[in-house]
Amino acid sequence: MQDTEMQPALAAMLDQERAGLRLIIGNKNISSWSMRPWVAMKAFGIPFEEVRIVLDRQDTTSRIAEYSAAGRVPVLLAGDITVWDSLAICEYLAEQFSILNLWPEDVAARATARSICAEMHSGFSSLRSDMPMDIRASLPGKGRTIGSQADIGRISEIWEDCLSLYGAHEFLFGAFSIADAFYAPVVMRFRTYGVSLAPALQAYADRVLAHPAVAQWVREALMETEGLPRHDDSAED
Repeated sequence: MQDTEMQPALAAMLDQERAGLRLIIGNKNISSWSMRPWVAMKAFGIPFEEVRIVLDRQDTTSRIAEYSAAGRVPVLLAGDITVWDSLAICEYLAEQFSILNLWPEDVAARATARSICAEMHSGFSSLRSDMPMDIRASLPGKGRTIGSQADIGRISEIWEDCLSLYGAHEFLFGAFSIADAFYAPVVMRFRTYGVSLAPALQAYADRVLAHPAVAQWVREALMETEGLPRHDDSAED
């Protein structure tokens, strides 16, 4: 990227910062939907203020309602604009910071990336319910149901196809993108529940874990102290 191309991007970032870009998230240990836009923003150097709301508390609903009538996290506040839903937030960021290429540049790769993110967004319900994200836990072998095993198989297929067609054995589409941010919580689940992967897929999962944005999220999740006797994804989207 040329310096002359970077100047508008930097100016856009500063404009967003002055507008008070804020991301409302849940606990880092369990809020997989919050993780997605947070990791994307950190990975691409988009400045924002983090507002963390602890889930599964008596005041959780009222606190989230201060930022969004939808009653779910994450929520992005950009000046007078409110964007809720993790995929909508990432699409908004991709538009506002287009020079940074949050989506792959290639048309076919970008279409595939959007498709697999939409599939993650609307599918894999068994994986989410049977193997909820819990970064601090180690639960090898737990949550293995027919449904979750089917979801694991489909995710493995997606990763294999993307790495083979576009990834050049790095991230799903070569450079880190929204797609990798969307599947980062899956990497967390696979680690927590001890899911065995083919060597190439495990190597991909390891690269995601080592990415600075993901590594920072994990570090901060491990520092959280809230006890979590119960969790579902009703306050997340």
